[in-house]
Amino acid sequence: MPPVRIFDIFAGAGGLSRGLEAAGFEVAAGAELDPDACETFAKAHPAAEVISGDVNDLPFPEWSSRIDVLVGGPPCQPWSTGGKRLGPADPRDGWPAFLKALRQIGPQAFIAENVAGFAGGARASHFHELVRQLEDELGFKVAGKVLNAADYGVPQRRLRLFIVGTRTGRFRFPEATHGPEAGSPWRAAGEFIGKDPVGVANSSIVTYARQPDLRPNPYDGHVYNGGGRPIDLTRPAPTLLASMGGNKTPWIDTHGVVPEYHAHLMAGGAPRTGRVQGARRITVEEAAILQTFPPGTHVAGRRSSCYRQIGNAVPPLLAQAIGTELLAQLQ
Repeated sequence: MPPVRIFDIFAGAGGLSRGLEAAGFEVAAGAELDPDACETFAKAHPAAEVISGDVNDLPFPEWSSRIDVLVGGPPCQPWSTGGKRLGPADPRDGWPAFLKALRQIGPQAFIAENVAGFAGGARASHFHELVRQLEDELGFKVAGKVLNAADYGVPQRRLRLFIVGTRTGRFRFPEATHGPEAGSPWRAAGEFIGKDPVGVANSSIVTYARQPDLRPNPYDGHVYNGGGRPIDLTRPAPTLLASMGGNKTPWIDTHGVVPEYHAHLMAGGAPRTGRVQGARRITVEEAAILQTFPPGTHVAGRRSSCYRQIGNAVPPLLAQAIGTELLAQLQ
C-alpha cells in the first residue's frame, strides 16, 4: 500500500508531524513562518520539503496531487482565553489560510489543532460556522473533541481541541489509554524527569510571593512569584506554556520546600520572602521530554525560542494516538 502523505502547515517544531510519522504517515512537507521552528522541523524530517514563510501567502494548488492529509495548528491567539480575544477580526487568525489550503489541495482528510476554548462559550458560534464551511462547502465529515494529553500517556495536563475531517465515515477519536476511566493511571512527571537536571540549566530563580493565595493542594494556588508553578513529580505536570523561559517556567522542588511551606502557611505561619532554596526551573531538554519529543530532539534557536517552540507544540505521543486511529480508518 502506498504511503499516506501529509503536509503540515503552521508546523512549528513539528510535534504533530513527529507523532503522525510514528503512527505510519509520511511527512512530505511542512510550512512555518518562524525560521528557528523551520530548522527544528527540517532536522526532524530531513526528507520533507520545508517552506519558510507566511502560510497566508502560500499557493497550494501544486500540492493537490501529492498530499493525502493536510494537518496543522492554525495560530490560536485570536481564540485563546487570554489576550484580546478578537477572533476572526484578529490578523493572526490562521483559519482562513487553512481553509484555502483545503480548497486548493483537496486532501482525503485533515487534522487541525487549536485551543480548547475555541469550541465553547462565546466562541462556539464561530466554531460551528467553521464546521459548517468544512462540511457544506468543502465536503468533509467533521468530528471535533477536546482531548487531555494526559489521557494518552503524556505526563502533562494539557487540554487541546482537535478537529478531524474525512471524505467518508466520520472520524472516531481514540479511547483514552490512561486516567481514571482507562486501564492505566496517568503518567507522572517523575517517570520522565527528576531532581537532577537534564541538559543546560535554567538560571531563573524562584521567589516567595508576598501575598500567597493558598489552595488545598500544595502545588496549586499562587504561593510563589511568576507564572511557572512547582511540578509535583507524582502527578502529570501542569500545561507547558509557550511563555516559558523566565519566571513562567515550571520548576522542580529539590529540597522538599513545597509541602513543608504549604503546611506552614495553612497553620497560620507568616509568608516568607526571598529566594526559594532548592528550586530549579526545568530545562529546554526537560520541557521537550515532558512534551514526549523523542530523546535527543534538536530544537534550534536561542533558549527563549526553544521554550516557545516546545510550549506551542502538540505532544507527539498524543498526535500518534490520533494518527494511528485516522490511518486505520482511512485504510
